[in-house]
Amino acid sequence: MTQDRGHFTTELSNERSKRIDRMTVSEAFDLINSEDAGVPTAVAAAKEQIVAAIDLVVAAFKASGRLFYAGAGTSGRLGVIDAAECPPTFLSDPSRVQGIIAGGREAMFRSIEGAEDSAQAGADALEERKIGPADVLVGIATGGTTPFVHGAIRYAKQAGARTVFLACVPAEHCPDEADVSIRVIVGPEVITGSTRMKAGTATKLVLNMITTVAMVRMGKVYENLMVDVNAYANRKLVDRGARIIAAVTGLERETALEKLHAAEGQVKAAIVMHFKNVDLQTASALLDRHEGNVRAVLAS
Repeated sequence: MTQDRGHFTTELSNERSKRIDRMTVSEAFDLINSEDAGVPTAVAAAKEQIVAAIDLVVAAFKASGRLFYAGAGTSGRLGVIDAAECPPTFLSDPSRVQGIIAGGREAMFRSIEGAEDSAQAGADALEERKIGPADVLVGIATGGTTPFVHGAIRYAKQAGARTVFLACVPAEHCPDEADVSIRVIVGPEVITGSTRMKAGTATKLVLNMITTVAMVRMGKVYENLMVDVNAYANRKLVDRGARIIAAVTGLERETALEKLHAAEGQVKAAIVMHFKNVDLQTASALLDRHEGNVRAVLAS
């Protein structure tokens, strides 16, 4: 029997947007912008649970574990996007954060609506990736009911992994079995049921928070600078790498660029080479000894 979800927060009609089909473009802009403005407040209300989720991810990373996102539709795409953004931002191993979308790669570019209805498919996706006790799964289902996500969570728990559930409906409307349950209640959407809007924005904020803070805790950032970056990936990053080295060391940009090249494009190593007055091999060894944490190396 099809579940009646009409009382779910994400399915309710938004009284403020009932005239949107008669509004001017300017009025529609103001309406959507005002609705979006409440999303960060809803995220802040879930702080305790989000922090708990970040703690799980940090513990997993420190144990050489992985973070998996699982979702369908917009939720799945946002998980895949966040996972894809980690290696270029933090020079992390692409296997460290992985996004799984119901329907597979094709569903990233073209909606495969029925894919979300199989709980077994969610379990199979994690079995294929050999999820285990060192790993964390974040299941994303803004509407709360996606069988693919709940199946993934059940399998992950059986495999000994820690689990997080992210939804935009109250737990009493749709419970879950995860270790941490994040509920970001953004209210009815401007277009009824279109969770690509406020719920999607909330999801992006939460996923950004999880991976960013976890990577910072893993020493991928010094002060607020992306020191763990492949500066030789493109010309923009060569410039950014040189500017980061200059900002940390106080060197002129051209001298910082020379340091970058001497470190073979490794920003962290260039910083350590400067402050410790060592060669690249020694700087790399120091970073390895301190798990890649520049601050820990400089304090040693």
